[in-house]
Amino acid sequence: MAEQQEASFEVSLKRLEEVVAALEKGDVSLNESMTMFEEGTALIRRCSTMLDQAEQQVLRLKKGTDGAPQELPFDGAED
Repeated sequence: MAEQQEASFEVSLKRLEEVVAALEKGDVSLNESMTMFEEGTALIRRCSTMLDQAEQQVLRLKKGTDGAPQELPFDGAED
């Protein structure tokens, strides 16, 4: 699990896709399925957190009162 915390978004997403594929295939035991499901939900939380953090770092350009571009934090709303 410690290596999961260090994994990039792309690595986490790839592992999540592997977990989903294995669960959809349906050829793992119930116990293994439950373990994989728990791993998958942890990966989803991790990816979601990373996406939320990335969204907060995005800056959006907007014209200021003098017509020059002004950097504002991304808030997800359109003016």
